[in-house]
Amino acid sequence: MSVGFRVYTKRNLPPQELVEAFRHIPASNIADTMNRLCAIHSDIHLMTKPGDGNMVGVALTVKARPGDNLMLHKALNMIEPGDVVVVSNEGDRSQSLMGEVMAAYAKSRGVAGFVFDGPMRDIDSLYDGGVPFYATGTTPGGPFKEGPGEINVPIACGGIMVNPGDIIVGDPDGVIVIPRRDAERVLEAARKFMEQDQSKLKAAQEGHATRDWVDEKLEEKGCEIIDDAYPA
Repeated sequence: MSVGFRVYTKRNLPPQELVEAFRHIPASNIADTMNRLCAIHSDIHLMTKPGDGNMVGVALTVKARPGDNLMLHKALNMIEPGDVVVVSNEGDRSQSLMGEVMAAYAKSRGVAGFVFDGPMRDIDSLYDGGVPFYATGTTPGGPFKEGPGEINVPIACGGIMVNPGDIIVGDPDGVIVIPRRDAERVLEAARKFMEQDQSKLKAAQEGHATRDWVDEKLEEKGCEIIDDAYPA
């Protein structure tokens, strides 16, 4: 039975210009247009030096056995330029999944970044290496290479469902996942949201932001406002 130990060699991919259009939209703005249900858990955070724009690419998914990177090695051989390798490691923290040598090979193939539900190593070499790494931390302990695992199947990483070919966006705040089929609608909404957010920021900086909504929301929720000191 191959279920649990198989490799799909093909993915349904979005147009490259659609992927690239998310390059300079803050991940938080995109996430807010998706009802804030698309962000990978904050345990998985940026481990390398931030770049000039977002990490953007299409998901090449890997389902690995905890602490094992055999299938990740196979995925490196399959990388196409612009891929973001997303690894489900079942939350294991005991073994690193990748280090300097593997990263150098992936960079030579045009990888756009990595998202690991687990640790990495060789951070001193990789921090300024030009490839974004999102991981849970670091450990010198290396991985096993036994399998099983799967490539280009739906996975869960950091509490979020990731399908092969989904658009992955990462910035210093973290990583979000944009389902491929929803990407055009999300892009349109995110562009509008970013413009509105920039207007709100300008108003806040200039000291004339409208804050009436706070009291209106508290009243709606039934909060009692007491014009007195607490009787301690």
